[in-house]
Amino acid sequence: MNQKSLFGLLQSGFIFWVLAGGIWGWSFPDSAAAGAGWISEALMLIMLGMGLTLKLSDIRALRHAGRPLLLGVSLQYLVMPVAAWAIATALHLSPMLALGVILVGCCPGGTASNVVAWLARGDVALSVAMTSLSTLLAPIMTPLWIWMLASTWLDIDPAALFFSVVQIVLLPVAAGIALRSVWKPDKILLSGIFPLLAMLTIAWIVGVVVGINVDRLHDVATPLLLSVVLLNVTGLLLGRIVMLRMGYKRRQARTVAIEVGMQNSGLAVALAIAHFSPEAALAGALFSLWHNVSGALLADYWRRSGGKTKQGDLTHI
Repeated sequence: MNQKSLFGLLQSGFIFWVLAGGIWGWSFPDSAAAGAGWISEALMLIMLGMGLTLKLSDIRALRHAGRPLLLGVSLQYLVMPVAAWAIATALHLSPMLALGVILVGCCPGGTASNVVAWLARGDVALSVAMTSLSTLLAPIMTPLWIWMLASTWLDIDPAALFFSVVQIVLLPVAAGIALRSVWKPDKILLSGIFPLLAMLTIAWIVGVVVGINVDRLHDVATPLLLSVVLLNVTGLLLGRIVMLRMGYKRRQARTVAIEVGMQNSGLAVALAIAHFSPEAALAGALFSLWHNVSGALLADYWRRSGGKTKQGDLTHI
């Protein structure tokens, strides 16, 4: 088996890595919980890896990406925050659990969506562009939406959230782009090692959050799981429906659906731990598991039903 096939096989097991992380946190909570202080740093490494996959020309090209990109990112930052607040309110979640769901809804798209879009025979270039633009907008949009929506239950300091998102997301991505301008990583690093390390890190974060909250999971697992499933499904459905109604092709519609429905749940966890409570991080951990399950199932369905649509490549992932 060559390197490309090996890393492809390991990456295809993302669901199992995340599940293994959750089992580790459940079985060895004290060991897992000891990593709570390193969640932000772990996510910064993931974002640095994302930055390394981008070039300055990729950022400049966003100006010419057109209406599908703008519409997709608009849906990302409108559908998911409002849906998160509505779901948390309708299910009468406790303030910290509601905050956790809102944190997930207000975050940008995650890099896992790029892989799912590729597997689903979607528009990979559009997927990468949406992830990039929503990430660059995150320091403004994420704190603003959290402050507007979660203030229903709690006092929120948007300035502190802004600086956290800049530190955790924007600076590492910028550092990665700057490093990429003077160093061209080998393709196996970009498409093999970096995505695998990101997946393993997310699995570790899920395990840490489960370990911290193991005593509370019995009481909150059912309503919280229902909320993250509803949030994910809402994003997937509305992303696809709106794009089709606007006259875009199915390939673009499925890409936007994936991007809107799949969030950077690791950022939601990091913000919850840094500013609120471990309980608020539970939604991000559960969403990380669920959206990769739903994404993999949906990608398999679309891959089988989509014919021989050109997929593009994963050079930027």
